[in-house]
Amino acid sequence: QVQLVESGGATVQAGDSLRLSCTISGAIATGYVATYMCLAWFRQVPGKKRDGVAYIDGDGERPVHASNLEGRFTISFDRAENVLYLQMDNLRPEDTAMYYCAAQGDTYCFQRHLAKDSLYDYWGQGTQVTVSS
Repeated sequence: QVQLVESGGATVQAGDSLRLSCTISGAIATGYVATYMCLAWFRQVPGKKRDGVAYIDGDGERPVHASNLEGRFTISFDRAENVLYLQMDNLRPEDTAMYYCAAQGDTYCFQRHLAKDSLYDYWGQGTQVTVSS
């Protein structure tokens, strides 16, 4: 079993930066092979589907970000601490959403992992980001 806990959400002004964290525990924390997995951030606004923001392999390599972010967000994974990060810069009101981290075991990330939230086995509870203009 794997547990994911997000933190770092807040209400900020447009143009501000924010870093979200997702602490991963359970099987990974006990030393289970963690490199062979896909880690991701998704976001969701009420009434809409969950959209992929970025993903990264469990070895912390090969990050991929949604093209509509225009390079403002950066995903990273600290394997020593088992913490997944999402650095968000130059935030805009349209970035307002609930942000979730997700993990799927026994696979590396592929392009489909940005589009299909159904591929993920484990999810955090979410952390709210609100950007005011």
